[in-house]
Amino acid sequence: MPTIPDAKILAAARTALVRADPALAQAHDRTPVFEWRARPGGFEGLLRMIVEQQVSTASAAAIWRRVREGLDEVTPETLLAHPVETLRGWGLSGQKVTYGREIALAQVEGRIDLERMSALSDEEAVAVLTAIKGVGRWTAETYLMFCEGRTDVFPGGDVALQEALRWADRAEARPNEKQTYARAEAWRPHRGVAAHLLWGWYGGVKRGEIVLEEGV
Repeated sequence: MPTIPDAKILAAARTALVRADPALAQAHDRTPVFEWRARPGGFEGLLRMIVEQQVSTASAAAIWRRVREGLDEVTPETLLAHPVETLRGWGLSGQKVTYGREIALAQVEGRIDLERMSALSDEEAVAVLTAIKGVGRWTAETYLMFCEGRTDVFPGGDVALQEALRWADRAEARPNEKQTYARAEAWRPHRGVAAHLLWGWYGGVKRGEIVLEEGV
């Protein structure tokens, strides 16, 4: 598991964010204390993120369980040792089989070392990850946040974050990806904490646990 920020670090970061950007005050005031979304990393962590994309939570859990049971040990070598038909039989789409194999090949061929990514800066790590077919910027950034505990990574292409930012800025239109990345610059070096805060706020509103202020 990655080294993750504890409750004291998250609380200090939230305070710093509001001081730097008062537009985040409503999100901060109404969103309860949260924990960092931490997940195991390495090849298994990145493969799991690919497997779980664009399917329901229940489907993702079922497919991932079959993948883990089928591979026994989730490594690049064990995945590459299984034919495509077998991988498809576990519920993986043809596209996800291709992407999973590309990640495995990148690791085996030395184009990436998912166990030693900490030696790279955030920008370098994103570049290395997105050079692999099937790993987009959102996947790379969320992997670095959740699986490596990097606290200044912000996935500006995330629609939920864009919508929460629209609420924060009381804007009529949702910002696009480029605008969201630019807006997040004000939150350095806590952009990952800002993402967690906005996700927490967004989720609370959607579940009916948090009521937006009038005019938002």
